Amino acid sequence: MTGINDNEAVDDLWDALDGTPGRPWLDDAVASVRKEPASIARHFPAAGRHTGRETLPAEPGWTADQAARAVLLDALLATPGGPDQVAELYRYGDSREKLAMLTAFSILPEAPDEQVVPILRDALRTNDTRLVAAALGPVADRLDDDAWRQGVLKCVFMGVPLAGIHGLHDRGDDGLALMLAGLAEERAAAGRDFPEDAAALLTDLRRDDRAGTGQERDAAPRPGDAG
Repeated sequence: MTGINDNEAVDDLWDALDGTPGRPWLDDAVASVRKEPASIARHFPAAGRHTGRETLPAEPGWTADQAARAVLLDALLATPGGPDQVAELYRYGDSREKLAMLTAFSILPEAPDEQVVPILRDALRTNDTRLVAAALGPVADRLDDDAWRQGVLKCVFMGVPLAGIHGLHDRGDDGLALMLAGLAEERAAAGRDFPEDAAALLTDLRRDDRAGTGQERDAAPRPGDAG
C-alpha cells in the first residue's frame, strides 16, 4: 500500500515501516480512514501503542509512531472534508501526537495553510521545546516573517538550539537582528548570559547588513559621475 496522494516522502515512510510489528494494524487503520475519515480520531492516538516508538533505521529523524501518524494524516487529507479535521486532531492530541503532526506537515504540502498556520502559531506559544523546535522546521516556510522572527526569539528564550531552525541564515534579516540585539542588551543589563549561538547569529546578521550597506554605497552614483 502506498500514499494516496502520490507523495514520495510518505511512500518512503511506508517502506520504512515494512516488517514492523504495527504494520498490519496501520494497513487496516489507513483503509478505515479512507472509508470513514472520522475514524482518524480513534486510530491516531492508538498509533504508538501498535507501532512502538523506536527510531526507524531507514528514516533517520522519524520514530515508528510519528511515521504511522504521518501516513494516517496523508490518508485523511485525501478524503472529502478530511482537511477540516486537522485542527481538531491537533487540539485534542497529546504532546507526541502534536509533535508527529508538526513533523508530518513538512512532507504534506496538501495540508491547507488555513489549518496548518494556526497550529504552528499555537505550537510556538507553548513551553514544550520539542513543539517549538518542530514548528520551526521546514514547515515554518508557511509562517509570515513576523511570526517566524518571534519563533526564533522564543528559541533563544527557551534555550532551543538555533542550528535546528530551518532556513535561519537565509531568512534572518534586519528585523531579527534588532530583536536579538534588544534581548542581548536586556540580558546584559540583568547580568544574564546571552546564548552563544544567538550571539553568533547576531554577529552574522550585522556583518551581512554592513556588507549590504557597503554594496549599496558602492553602487550609488557619486557626485560628478556621468549621468
